[in-house]
Amino acid sequence: MKRTTGFGVSVATALADQSLQRALADVPAGFVAARAQAKAALPEFEALRRTGRDIRDYTLAHLDLYLEAFEANAIRAGSAVHWAATSEEACGIILGICRQAGARVVAKSKSMVSEEIGLRPRLQEAALDVVETDLGEYLIQIRGETPSHIIAPAIHLRAGDVADEFRRHHGHLARERDLSAPEALVAEARGVLREKFLAAEVGITGANFLVAETGSAIVVTNEGNADLTMSLPKVHIVLASIDKIVPTLADAWPLLRLLARSATGQEFTAYTTLVTGPRRPGDVDGPAACHVVIVDNGRSELLASELRPVLRCIRCGACMNHCPVYCTIGGHAYGSVYPGPIGAVLSPALAGVADAGHLPQASTFCGRCEEVCPVEIPLVSLMRHWRQVALAEPASWRDRTLLRVWALLALRPRAYALAARMLARTLRLMGHTSGRLRTLPFAGRWTRHRDLLAPQGATFQQLWTRRSRGTAP
Repeated sequence: MKRTTGFGVSVATALADQSLQRALADVPAGFVAARAQAKAALPEFEALRRTGRDIRDYTLAHLDLYLEAFEANAIRAGSAVHWAATSEEACGIILGICRQAGARVVAKSKSMVSEEIGLRPRLQEAALDVVETDLGEYLIQIRGETPSHIIAPAIHLRAGDVADEFRRHHGHLARERDLSAPEALVAEARGVLREKFLAAEVGITGANFLVAETGSAIVVTNEGNADLTMSLPKVHIVLASIDKIVPTLADAWPLLRLLARSATGQEFTAYTTLVTGPRRPGDVDGPAACHVVIVDNGRSELLASELRPVLRCIRCGACMNHCPVYCTIGGHAYGSVYPGPIGAVLSPALAGVADAGHLPQASTFCGRCEEVCPVEIPLVSLMRHWRQVALAEPASWRDRTLLRVWALLALRPRAYALAARMLARTLRLMGHTSGRLRTLPFAGRWTRHRDLLAPQGATFQQLWTRRSRGTAP
């Protein structure tokens, strides 16, 4: 996982980036509106969510059995199955497969797990030419960035930004070419990437689901790049985490229906491909060898903890699209592979509280993420868990001091009531002219952007006492 530091600086930078703000302003009219339409067109949508939740919970409760069943059926279908406990092991396994295949060029489709384990940089360090074949991933690769969204890695870019990048990196093409239309941009990317597809000896894809019943991987895209990545090279590598397992094809079906509607508002993703082993005699295309690399990377610990529900996630990105914080600062500000509400829960578990414990603080707890999650992950409760963990180990002396003072007062009701009355009186005097506080010690980050209403009348404790005595007005 990428180290998550300098969050405050990143947020300030994102807020000041007008190009980013214009790009984020399109999210409600895009993903959010499309999901709302898709939901309205499917009367059983809420029932389908409960079905998806139950399938994921049942699978996680019996994960060991279904992982073993997947391995047996995948081997029976001709695949080689590899197990990796850590990101280092996973990268080492994949690099070994590439070297065994004599690979020089590797085509890769979008995979968040590959981002999590840092796969592309590791392969590039070994002198392999690795190219991202998803258009959004290709853009952030040539820009030297990380994805800013789970399903739309380049959501922070606009058409003009893409044209500028293509002119900088596609120097072999005519300088005066017209890149003003989106169709022209797509056509140029298609031409450049097609050469890589044809040259690649190894293709790497993720997997939206692994089917224990058949040993198959299910891969969905809207561009078809994953199909070329898995069918043209002589070796296909499927990379997936242990939580991607579903028991049967019948179980995968409702999850696929939820995934498309929640992610992009489609009834179904344009390309939904089942991969079951390498090419068989008589097949017109396909790889000569298929490898499945299954990664744990901390998920077993999550499985055994109260955070298990986060492993239901099917990576649709709906929680990000509806999150007021994400839609204000974008994905890069989080400094985490997984941004938004899902990242605020998953990142501290994978990267550690020291590096990512601040991310659960980046939430209004409005609950929209829970309302739209297709598998009903209780994201707010799980973020609250990480807040409690962070409070148990305050990072700075200032935080430790404030918490000690709070504990001192909270354990002494009379002292607390006296302090509350004194503070309310002081704040009332500070805001007596306008009824608002425009600056306040220890709350500068709040009052820098908005006023705080000054207290009016009695404190809550005073009102409660009057009510208890029957003297309340």
